[in-house]
Amino acid sequence: MNGLQTYQVFPAIPEPLTFLETLARNLWWCWHIDAIELFRRINPSLWRQSGRNPILFSTLVPQTRLDELAKDEGYLAHLERVKRKFDAEVPAENNIQDIDREIAYFSMEYGLHESLPLFAGGLGVLAGDHLKAAADKQMPLVGVGLLYRQGYFHQYLNKEGWQQEEYPDTDIFNLPVSRARNSAGDVIQISVIGPDGEIRAIVWKIYVGCIPLLLLDTNIPENPVEVRNITDRLYDGDPNKRLAQEVLLGIGGLRALEAVGITPKVVHMNEGHSAFCGLERLCQVRASYNISLKEALEIVPRTTVFTTHTPVAAGHDEFPKNLVEPYVRPLQECLGATSDEIIAWGQANGVGADAPLSMFVLGLRLSQYHNGVSELHGKVARKMWSHVWPGWPVDEVPIHHVTNGVHSPSWVSVENAQLFDRYLGPEWYLHLNNPDVFYGIDQIYDEELWQARRMSRTRLIRSCRELLVKQYARRNAPLEMMEAAENTLDPDVLTIGFARRFATYKRATLLLRDVERLEAMIMSESRPVQFIFAGKAHPKDDEGKAVIKKLVGFCRKAEIRQRIVFLEDYNINIARDLVQGVDVWLNTPRRPLEASGTSGMKAAVNGVLNVSVLDGWWCEGYSPDTGWAIGQGEEYLDHEYQDLVDSQALYNILENGAIPAFYERNNGDAPNGWIKMMKSSMKMALVQFCTHRMVAEYRDLFYTPALEMHAKITADGAIEARNRLVQRERITSHWDRVQVKPVVKNQEGPFRVGQTMHMTTEVNLGDLQPGEVDVEFFYGKMKPDGSLSSGQTQPMVVSEELGNGRYLYSAELTCDISGRFGYTARVTPGNDDLLKFTPGLITWA
Repeated sequence: MNGLQTYQVFPAIPEPLTFLETLARNLWWCWHIDAIELFRRINPSLWRQSGRNPILFSTLVPQTRLDELAKDEGYLAHLERVKRKFDAEVPAENNIQDIDREIAYFSMEYGLHESLPLFAGGLGVLAGDHLKAAADKQMPLVGVGLLYRQGYFHQYLNKEGWQQEEYPDTDIFNLPVSRARNSAGDVIQISVIGPDGEIRAIVWKIYVGCIPLLLLDTNIPENPVEVRNITDRLYDGDPNKRLAQEVLLGIGGLRALEAVGITPKVVHMNEGHSAFCGLERLCQVRASYNISLKEALEIVPRTTVFTTHTPVAAGHDEFPKNLVEPYVRPLQECLGATSDEIIAWGQANGVGADAPLSMFVLGLRLSQYHNGVSELHGKVARKMWSHVWPGWPVDEVPIHHVTNGVHSPSWVSVENAQLFDRYLGPEWYLHLNNPDVFYGIDQIYDEELWQARRMSRTRLIRSCRELLVKQYARRNAPLEMMEAAENTLDPDVLTIGFARRFATYKRATLLLRDVERLEAMIMSESRPVQFIFAGKAHPKDDEGKAVIKKLVGFCRKAEIRQRIVFLEDYNINIARDLVQGVDVWLNTPRRPLEASGTSGMKAAVNGVLNVSVLDGWWCEGYSPDTGWAIGQGEEYLDHEYQDLVDSQALYNILENGAIPAFYERNNGDAPNGWIKMMKSSMKMALVQFCTHRMVAEYRDLFYTPALEMHAKITADGAIEARNRLVQRERITSHWDRVQVKPVVKNQEGPFRVGQTMHMTTEVNLGDLQPGEVDVEFFYGKMKPDGSLSSGQTQPMVVSEELGNGRYLYSAELTCDISGRFGYTARVTPGNDDLLKFTPGLITWA
């Protein structure tokens, strides 16, 4: 039927309950257990049925129930308690324009809650946790993303165990979104130019506590069908649509911010998907300060942060030049550059004019602050992208690291949260840098903590049974299988969880290398083990789907299927149940392909012990007190051999470590050794791997310096940008005359520990002055192949002016350790980190 008009009816909320509507429209509720309970206690069954979506839930609750609650003194006291906390953390004047939103955070996906399907996996959940922690810290930040009408796919398996995908439409009227408006109160629509004309998008807003999140949506009548579909699915396999999404996110996202009255001083790009925002920002900066492109390029990179999560070069998006050109051609006038010049910013050195545009390289070129998401990932990224900075030692490539964290209150179980409230204080999650956290965790009675663990495990198993019954019903399974599903898993058995994206490098079937050994563990009468698996493969990843099929085939074996299951359609709710309820979190990536891996952190917050390869975050989190390491960080070129070695190590850990520790019950039924490890795991995760620590590091390392630079470089009509450009052009034009002679020591070796060396080198600076450069003595221990294991630097100072632009530089170095060392000297631009790492501006002796 055509021409239908619509209207929506919500319950009549009694006046004492009106705060419920405010609460439902701000995702603040989803990480405050007391607020979640405020909804759940209205009607627990309907709350589950609604998918824990308070807006949909409100349409299911009978009016009579609301009228009852309006007179329930206990409920009203609960509501008032939540309201006071909400009012304290979310300012009443919390409109987009009311706060100077200095930092704009761009991400392709946001995993905030299962009721908001804007995420695919770990990257999105990390972005969601970033916004929540920023809200807790009252940071002046705004998020930017896309509103997907179908989101990421829902997964179900056919009878053979092969993954199938479905894309149900999201009912936008059941989401806590509203149209973004400008300061005049007008709704906002922005547009970008694509290959076939204008791509229009409306802008929605969602509040995450005090943090607004703007979401762009092309599904509007003004657009033709192919344009309306741009924002239908996350990570669409069509490269044309994927490129359109990333242009809309980057260029359209900056335009949306401008339309609502926000001009960010700092932009944070969460992965390369949003790198096009750098182009639009250059246009805006040029127009704002009436400066040249070269001058704008002195501002934008210095105030941009770029975080990469991908340790594999092939994992970064690249687009053919002919696809990109129609999007950048309209920017030629505002940028003052040709489309070839613009595209070249995203092409690696020496690849040729027709090479594809790399979103990663574009992100690097238009930012000064770069970071990986764990210490190991930072090392991997520096090595992988060292070619962008020729002449620099790999260790000094300007890609740093900020190890990911998790938003603890979003992932902690109800039982553990109650313990934390009692022993750490009701606002424990806001003060995790306090050393009292360690003391408070240690004070929890072992019996209380173990009881909390048993309750969480029991709740997980109940949820698993419900999900399994639904899975079997969907496949029209026989009645006996349906009945068996209702008794699957045992709440008293050691439970191991494995849940993540099913890419082949995650090695989900590493456990199946020795089936007999695995089955013996599962079927042990005295010390049994049970496993819960979950996860999705990308729709185009047939290898990943084959891994799922193999695993599911094993799970369906009649003799073991009561103790090993695969849960379909992995999402945030299933993840939450798993990290709260399992005893061991299993992670088996092929090192070093796991950038970070936050699921293990979420589990550790709940006292779950990790069994993991030393990859990603576990290199920093592992100790014998917190879990077990599979191997010792070995990396073999022969993947088959590595899988064999790692699988044997895994079996040994389970048989000789985890299983005996869990079942060792000397005093009653509480395993004291295991509980001690649980407490160590909690302390490690809460302090080292929380998002509050993470966003504080982003603030201190990147946001604050970038904000200070923005104030300095844009003052007085951006005169400092002009000065920086003059200095860049001066340095660049004279650099070819810079020469450094070999270092001369004051005496020959060998030296003894404690002795001091005096070194000199003659440097020809040509027309440059000593104050414009850094001259450094560079040294380090020698490796057998003649390279340095890790270079260190010692500043050298002018000791004599020799004339004609020549200077004698000197330094003293005390020998503090023994060994064989290599050394040299180098010159780089001084006083400016962006200029310092400009390719070509480094000269070695």
